[in-house]
Amino acid sequence: MAQDPEILPPRIRTSAATDEALDHLATLLDSAFEIPGTRIRYGLDGLIGLIPGLGDIITGLMSLFIVFVGWQRGISRITQARMLMNIVIDTAVGAVPILGDAFDVAWKANLRNVALLERHLIAPQRAQRADRFFIACLIGGVMLVIAGVLTLGIVLTRWLFHLVGVA
Repeated sequence: MAQDPEILPPRIRTSAATDEALDHLATLLDSAFEIPGTRIRYGLDGLIGLIPGLGDIITGLMSLFIVFVGWQRGISRITQARMLMNIVIDTAVGAVPILGDAFDVAWKANLRNVALLERHLIAPQRAQRADRFFIACLIGGVMLVIAGVLTLGIVLTRWLFHLVGVA
């Protein structure tokens, strides 16, 4: 059975219509509106995110389209992972009541992901190095936070035992 190229497009490097659609989607989700009298911009991500629980999941799923287009164009897995991390951060922190809504206005995951996609298409090797460095720093930061929490737990436990006289 032959596959129709109209249904399953090949991995493409450039498409003006797709680039315009991605820019439009990212702008719509992250910065389509402006708070009057300020320079603060927000998008549907901030508005739909006001719906408890469901709003951030909906916009997170919409954000995956940008990663899908990147995958379709053959960007590296490390760049895809970085794009997915942006979405996970946006969705997870955005789900926190009140703080998450403010975060949705500040964290422009979709605009970041479109920029990552464009950067990768222009200079793939340089983009991969930068993405690997970012992921390494992120993993190192997470490990430092975990080590800090464990150390704090040990110190507090020792202090509590010392306080009650069980040493």
